[in-house]
Amino acid sequence: MSRAAVVVRDAVPEDADALRAIWSDFTSDVDRRTRQAVPKEHVRRAVRRLQTDPCERLVVAIVDEVPVGVAHLRRAAISPIHDEDAVHVGYLHVLTGHRRRGVGKSLLETAADWADEKDTKHIMATVAANARDSNRFLARLGLTQVAVVRATTVASLQAKLGTALAVKPGSSNVVAARRLMRRARSAS
Repeated sequence: MSRAAVVVRDAVPEDADALRAIWSDFTSDVDRRTRQAVPKEHVRRAVRRLQTDPCERLVVAIVDEVPVGVAHLRRAAISPIHDEDAVHVGYLHVLTGHRRRGVGKSLLETAADWADEKDTKHIMATVAANARDSNRFLARLGLTQVAVVRATTVASLQAKLGTALAVKPGSSNVVAARRLMRRARSAS
């Protein structure tokens, strides 16, 4: 069985439906609770915005004229205290039926080529901690774990910190104060 040729190109607004399908597959792999339908026009606007940003790219992998993979590339400092840049690869995902066929590798080759073009010496990739196959794939390519990224909502963090129940002294935001009081009443 021969592999179909993989072509990687920058996403265009007309890819909106395919991107929505890829991200739907992505969220089903990661966590069904995070699945949220994104309107097609919202995706198109996001792609147009990324097309004009010289430090970001959204690339799609095409097999037989169908987008089957995506990666968000962002050029930024390695950390707030480093002078060197890195190409940060996020939302790297290949549709379930197209894995193990060189699609992910082609997306990362595009990231490496862009890094070379921008004279950037480092690549950093972010994948979900429970995405076992993705983590193994990146490890085989020599990417090591350097951090764990955790996320929550602002309201959830404030509730855990106890700040959601207290109105800060000198606060002149009446709307925020009332919202915090309502949360406190509903929590008790």
